[in-house]
Amino acid sequence: MTHQTRGLVIAGTQSGVGKTTITLGLIAAFRRRGLMVQPFKVGPDFIDPGHHSRAAGRICRNLDGWMLSREDNLALFCRQAGKADLAVVEGVMGLFDGYDGLSEAGSTAQMAKCLGLPVLLVVDARSMARSAAALVHGFATFDPDLALAGVVFNRLGGAAHLQYLTQALGQLEGIKCLGGLPRDGELAIPERHLGLFTAEDHPLEGKRLGQLAAVIEEHLDLEGLLASLPVLEIPQEAPVADDPPQVRLGVARDQAFCFYYQDNLDLLAQCGAELVPFSPLEDKELPGDLQGLYLGGGYPELSAGQLAANRGMKQSIMEQAAAGLPIYAECGGLMYLSREIEDLEGRCHPMAGVLPLKVRMLPRLKALGYREITLAAPGLLGPAGTRARGHEFHYSEIIGGTEELPKLYRITARQGREAAAEGYCLNNVLASYVHLHFMSNPEVARNLVDRCFDYKVQGEKLA
Repeated sequence: MTHQTRGLVIAGTQSGVGKTTITLGLIAAFRRRGLMVQPFKVGPDFIDPGHHSRAAGRICRNLDGWMLSREDNLALFCRQAGKADLAVVEGVMGLFDGYDGLSEAGSTAQMAKCLGLPVLLVVDARSMARSAAALVHGFATFDPDLALAGVVFNRLGGAAHLQYLTQALGQLEGIKCLGGLPRDGELAIPERHLGLFTAEDHPLEGKRLGQLAAVIEEHLDLEGLLASLPVLEIPQEAPVADDPPQVRLGVARDQAFCFYYQDNLDLLAQCGAELVPFSPLEDKELPGDLQGLYLGGGYPELSAGQLAANRGMKQSIMEQAAAGLPIYAECGGLMYLSREIEDLEGRCHPMAGVLPLKVRMLPRLKALGYREITLAAPGLLGPAGTRARGHEFHYSEIIGGTEELPKLYRITARQGREAAAEGYCLNNVLASYVHLHFMSNPEVARNLVDRCFDYKVQGEKLA
């Protein structure tokens, strides 16, 4: 059995050309035409997928050429696209930008070829006319194995500007101009230090999303684009049945904690975890009868005052940590488990105090890049030697307390450089700045659930 669908990759000539805005508009516009759209995002980003999910009404999935194998990317794509009418994949950076200047590794182009999808190229047309044709010609011919579905211009000066650009592209054989969007600051999603505002901040309410879809429908040739996309035959696989729930795993979900790979959560559920959402911002204490916690990343620094004021939740987490509850925390979760966060104005906000760390916000980026972790000793995620891949991206630093804690991770950066030991442990707590993708080693999810189950059995024996 196979399922027929269509798909495309939306790529830019560089970062900042408006890929996300056009991706969201296309998703919303095709959805208004009655199509079921499955979104994907290339790279380790958390913020764009949240907006994609809101626009599509379906959870966006991350595809990544370094954290995941080619086979895993294909399987993930087929599993989700095989339920939809159209797959829309937003690229990362510029079309050919990847890990280095010598190969396509990690690039949007590599992923497009892996998936067998054509590319819709987004070009920022500010201050360009006929020169745009030279730019597009370079992108169209740089890799002869890559197919272009067409070109969309962004930030046009008006109808005459688009006419110049269309005339110029007409000199290139086989390259279609599918329209262009006018220069309009209202179309862009606002940004802050880690990127765009998140979906949890609601910058794309229904009305605004509808306006964006209307602009796309007015200015782009959607019928021509859809007709140019090849039909994909995707094998239909039997759904993977989750193990019966064995443990209740609390997952922090609110404006401060919203950075999770959906596939991490799916793997935990498949391994027997009942995922129990809770809000460190709003809830006064943890949900009852938990056997573990997962504190993901996000923006705890922007809600530091509210987190600090919620003493009931902090006390609840402190008590459970002291009792040996397995707690896995990434980036923002690490910050929340610390003693305090110092903001950019020098004000200190007391956090949960589970770990004797102090975290300080910085006005500049502290760390960015892919990471591979290897467990130096047995821990929450498995036996010594367990490996998994992830990503690190933060504007804060730890300025005290690390000397008191064992460090479980030996970290290697993507280029093979050894990074400092990390993965701070205390009792059954493991906290790190690294966001792991569990699909890079599914045994990580299995091991975490098993540790939660061990905690449950131990509690039942003591009861």
